[in-house]
Amino acid sequence: MVASGGDERDAGTPGDREHRHRHGFAGAGLAGLVLTPAVGFPAARQRQPESATRRDRRELCISLAESATLMGQLVWDASQRRDDAVSVQYFDQAIAAAREVRDPILEAHAHLRKGFVALYGTKDVREGLRLCNETALVSRKVSDVLTGLGFLHVSEAYAMLGERRHCERVLGKAEDSFARIHHDDEALHMFSPTQFDRLAGSCYLSLGVNHKAEQILTKSARSLVRWKKSQSIVLGNLTLAYVRQGKLEEACGTLHQAIDLIQETRGAGGLNIAFTAGRELAPWCHEPGVQEISDRLFALMAT
Repeated sequence: MVASGGDERDAGTPGDREHRHRHGFAGAGLAGLVLTPAVGFPAARQRQPESATRRDRRELCISLAESATLMGQLVWDASQRRDDAVSVQYFDQAIAAAREVRDPILEAHAHLRKGFVALYGTKDVREGLRLCNETALVSRKVSDVLTGLGFLHVSEAYAMLGERRHCERVLGKAEDSFARIHHDDEALHMFSPTQFDRLAGSCYLSLGVNHKAEQILTKSARSLVRWKKSQSIVLGNLTLAYVRQGKLEEACGTLHQAIDLIQETRGAGGLNIAFTAGRELAPWCHEPGVQEISDRLFALMAT
């Protein structure tokens, strides 16, 4: 995944992938460098052979940035979003390697992933806002997908801070960026038409505008049948919107659907929201429907 722009970025072609394999940059040696975040980018540069060309060095940095970003995602997912520090080390590696070759696509992607850790892992909302805004700034001339995703999560950070005016202003920027997406955007694989509604619904939930969150999240849940992890998150948020409006029957029905999906996917994001919804249902713990939900949530903890 490389950017188009002022610098030549052609590492994604079949010929260049063969070039990396011939020079040993796409094999076990590179994997060994990124498996331990304390080693990473500086060691990778030091271990290059003296005969390495400028192109070789560029290919190594690109491979390292891609691999470190992937490792950061894998570590965070495998730890159920608990291993924040190691994931951030990997994303920092990726950012450093991407900057070395001035690749804004790779740099912006790593900033975005690091922003997710701040927003949903360490709960440092202002740091998440800064990182997601950096995503939009770095990618603004090369990818409307990444620019839009950066703005989308900036708006969510503003919502978490209770700043509705700023949230809605940046939501508009995200929508404008998505409207400009072209088929040759190099981050197109990261985009889904469902993303805007999913995050907008989450924003209004954080802002306490529960009726609007319900409307948006209901629409979003119907469109996410193919993306079960995302659908479980949306259904969990929709449950919260129902609970906060006192709609107990709807809340229980939606949370049962979310738990069904979580049992299938084991998605950490959906799991966390389901437990939050379970806690918010506690005032109705004497109700049979809520007791059934509690039993299912305990069963999830035990597996």
